[in-house]
Amino acid sequence: MTIRNARHPFYDFCDQALADIRRQGRYRTFTPLARQAARYPVYEEELNAVPDGREVVVWSSNDYLGMGVEPEVCEAAISAIREHGAGAGGTRNIAGTGPWHKALEAELASLHGKEAGLLFVSGYVSNQASLQTILTSMPGWICFSDRQNHASMIAGIKGARGSQTVIYEHNDLADLEAKLAAAPADAPKLIAFESVYSMDGDISDIAGTCALARKYGAMTYIDEVHAVGLYGEEGGGVTQRDGVADQVDIIEGTLAKGFGVHGGYITASAQIVDYLRSSASGFIFTTSLPPSVVAAALASVKLVRSQNWRREKIFERVNTFRAKMRAAGVPFTMTPSHIVPVPVGDAERCKTISRRLLNDYGLYATPINYPTVARGTERLRLTPGPFHTDEMMDRMVEALGVLLAEVPVPSSGQTPVDKAA
Repeated sequence: MTIRNARHPFYDFCDQALADIRRQGRYRTFTPLARQAARYPVYEEELNAVPDGREVVVWSSNDYLGMGVEPEVCEAAISAIREHGAGAGGTRNIAGTGPWHKALEAELASLHGKEAGLLFVSGYVSNQASLQTILTSMPGWICFSDRQNHASMIAGIKGARGSQTVIYEHNDLADLEAKLAAAPADAPKLIAFESVYSMDGDISDIAGTCALARKYGAMTYIDEVHAVGLYGEEGGGVTQRDGVADQVDIIEGTLAKGFGVHGGYITASAQIVDYLRSSASGFIFTTSLPPSVVAAALASVKLVRSQNWRREKIFERVNTFRAKMRAAGVPFTMTPSHIVPVPVGDAERCKTISRRLLNDYGLYATPINYPTVARGTERLRLTPGPFHTDEMMDRMVEALGVLLAEVPVPSSGQTPVDKAA
């Protein structure tokens, strides 16, 4: 018998691909930061793997309202662990369903004005599993997908073998209508889009999209992950704010951003939810969310629904931060959402500015590079929250003013600047 000791070519491929990523300045490294619950958005940076490092103010968290450190939410998780243990014990079909799962699904359905809800282990899985299951349910599906949809939506759509995908230009209803009109009238159609697009911070025209769906007989599927908790009088997202939740067939959301915990979900009619519960492999074959997570999420959703001051506070902070940036002449992209992008325009420059913000000023802002955004549109994505003080804002504005001037734009790159008026 001959034993082959040759190195598999995939190892060489990995080496080459990683070298290319480093050369392009977009190699990703993780910064070890330990959140301080009582002092959020202050974290501790572990320097040289030694705990009790220096303090860092984080500006890129998706825990938009700080609900992940809310004492009532934390206590709900602790109580659930004491009573029910650390894990769920199985899938939802195998000892993994408790009263807290059903209570949270009912709460989310109520939040969005739907008949039923279904929990998934993450927002990524809820998108991937739901879209793939829907688009393989009947022959002839055509999915009309916004060009800037999240990777999880794209994964679900691409994984639906036998369906057809038509990509329409981002937030372009004229292009969407043209493509709907060109499709066979009797084909089952689904429009998949988001409410708040997290990298550019823009918001879709949900009412206009739903009007086209009615005109051409399409279903609608919206991702509200960056909107739930923050928009609408109870935090039901942009669909609630705009009074159009009843026009959308399926509303998908997350428990990990505005609600500060973990997990994803969809809400829809009872029969759609029941079909996905019975057919989506990403739901059926995955261990369910543990009691601590579900209990914490349920407490968070209830608090966020009842306390509108949290939404008022975050937008006051966002507007204050933008005003400070504008007064200092620091470029940023004005958006209709809570997200404040700072255009940089080159991967290496973006990484350098992010690193110097951390090293020189104790400020953490994640560099956003390709493939998350297109090459040439690299940026820092800032998310001011209710606990960012004026002093924290002043320090960030000062640091950005210095670093954007000091760190040059490479001669081969161009930095698009969309400075707010």
